[in-house]
Amino acid sequence: MEIEKQVEVLMQGTDYGDEELKKAMAAELLERLKEAKSEGRSLRVYAGYDPTSTDLHLGHTITMRKLRQFQDFGHHVIFLIGNYTSLIGDPSDKDKLRPILSPEQVMENGETYAEQAFRVLDRKKTEVLYNAEWLSKITFADLIYLCSKFTVQQFINRDNFKKRWENGDPVYLHETFYAIMQAYDAYAMKVDVQVGGSDQLFNIITAGRKLMSSFGEKPNIGVILGILPGTDGEIRMSKSLGNHIPINSTATDMFGKVMSIPDKAMGDYARLATRWLPEEVESFMTDLQQGKVHPRDGKMNLAQEITEIFYGKESAAQARAEFVNVFQQGNLPEDMPSYTLTPEETVVDILQKSGMAKSRGAARRLVDQGGVRFEGEKLSDPNQQLNAAGVLQVGKRRYLKLEK
Repeated sequence: MEIEKQVEVLMQGTDYGDEELKKAMAAELLERLKEAKSEGRSLRVYAGYDPTSTDLHLGHTITMRKLRQFQDFGHHVIFLIGNYTSLIGDPSDKDKLRPILSPEQVMENGETYAEQAFRVLDRKKTEVLYNAEWLSKITFADLIYLCSKFTVQQFINRDNFKKRWENGDPVYLHETFYAIMQAYDAYAMKVDVQVGGSDQLFNIITAGRKLMSSFGEKPNIGVILGILPGTDGEIRMSKSLGNHIPINSTATDMFGKVMSIPDKAMGDYARLATRWLPEEVESFMTDLQQGKVHPRDGKMNLAQEITEIFYGKESAAQARAEFVNVFQQGNLPEDMPSYTLTPEETVVDILQKSGMAKSRGAARRLVDQGGVRFEGEKLSDPNQQLNAAGVLQVGKRRYLKLEK
């Protein structure tokens, strides 16, 4: 692929909040690619991941998808696990203090990260590094020098800090170190490109490029991606908000959750979460806008593409067939978990014990909200006893076979 076309692909889904900045980064990327080609080398590209939890969701993988594009173009990709930056916690997307994790928690969480990432990245072409290797060696004198490159105003004017400041909420000094630590990561690894979400704009563009330049290095080029909305189509995907799509689930679950997104979110998912090239995304959106493809059918193509990335072609096709069978033709799924009833169990008991609800309170809310059916009939009493075999439907996509 021609270098100009590569830039178009690599800049797909980017969001700088400023069109001139986007053009400047695209121009720098083009020149760096040409320079690397003339020198017979590949670019060094990285994205960092702080293991603050154990499981990744689709939103976490957006930057990995971009790293994979760089890999496919022959560049060297570094998957950086922030086992040192995690000790602070990135404040970029938070309007309150993040809890400080212990080193043991960080390492325990980090053990699963890279393995999950290899469902997107090419394992053989990925270098995994840990930033404690260099950040743990920084002296107090080093820190003073690094901090001397920035002003307090630069940090206080960041939206998340500014909001807390104006609300009278504390902004702790150690939180300002995060951007400096991330900037030092880029310098320590001598990278050409850093990939991150739009919430990382300050860390990558302001802090990272300034610090690298101060050390006499060519500044890293920031490929800043838009944020994937959750299944509600409004707020960024988050496990705590319950609008996430886990990647360690099943093909059927992933397919169904993508199908649940509102139509307005399809463009974001097509640009950020698929392997489609810019012209394929444009064709997909044009067909939807002109009515050539029904939104339901377009969303099924989208769901199949995303599911195929993580579960393979065969499983994605099976998930699509099952979705059509259950939700379009009104049939029950062939494969559903079973639960053996015991005497005098209530609906709440069954939902909580089977894992269909995380707690008894959550089980009651599901019933109160009309989200539970038994043999097609909506249940209204959470304390109703179920003594007969049949199928319990929870929400739109989950089923439980009750057995005596």
